[in-house]
Amino acid sequence: MKYHYQRSKQKKWLVVVFLLIGILIGSLATYYYFTTYYKPIQTPTQTYTAVTEPVYSHVEINLVAVDQDGNGVSTPLIVESKLGNGKTLTNIEKLLFWTDTQQSIQIAKYVAENLTNINASRYDLIYSIESDATVIGGPSAGAALTIATIAALRNEKIRDDVVITGTINGDGTIGEIGGVLEKAKAAKDVGAELLLVPLGQGEQTFLKPKESCTRRGSIIFCRTTYEAVTVNIGQEAGISVLEVENIGDAYKYFKL
Repeated sequence: MKYHYQRSKQKKWLVVVFLLIGILIGSLATYYYFTTYYKPIQTPTQTYTAVTEPVYSHVEINLVAVDQDGNGVSTPLIVESKLGNGKTLTNIEKLLFWTDTQQSIQIAKYVAENLTNINASRYDLIYSIESDATVIGGPSAGAALTIATIAALRNEKIRDDVVITGTINGDGTIGEIGGVLEKAKAAKDVGAELLLVPLGQGEQTFLKPKESCTRRGSIIFCRTTYEAVTVNIGQEAGISVLEVENIGDAYKYFKL
């Protein structure tokens, strides 16, 4: 009886030992499988670059024009850019702001947006002009408006000794204007060293009246003829003048 009891006890221990060995073998097999065949999915690490948009920028440029009396005048043009929802605002004091100047602002904004690849609808743009002149207007402010708008969107400062005059077209080209000599003199008066003008307007042709008279008895007969006289704008006004074709070329001269 005692012999059978010991044999039974030995069988139980053998079962336990074999069970433990099986568990160990199974664990080792599982570990081998996962380390050899199973490749965990690697989640790519995403890197985010923080983009800091300028909350506010302020740009000032000298705007030259011809007043209602035909005199060249200069006034500061200020463009402010603020994070917003794409509003275009004007702040005018002592000035009748012509409709065509407002249209130039819209074109200037469109050209500046295309040139800078900046979404202008994310910003409110405020245009301010202060002047003692009763009226300063016309599309000839377009190029200056565009330069200032580009600088405001980029949050860049520009040179204060460079002045530009010319219209602005939707493709960024600069169009012809009048009163170049008067504007050159106005630019000189505010300390500018360089005036940018549209192509072909570095010189200006005037019709100079010439009067010749003859006497016949007691009567004097006079006749007025006109002679074309071409003057160099820069030499006449005492300022460097450079012709530019488009706003991209013009902006290079304003960069600090």
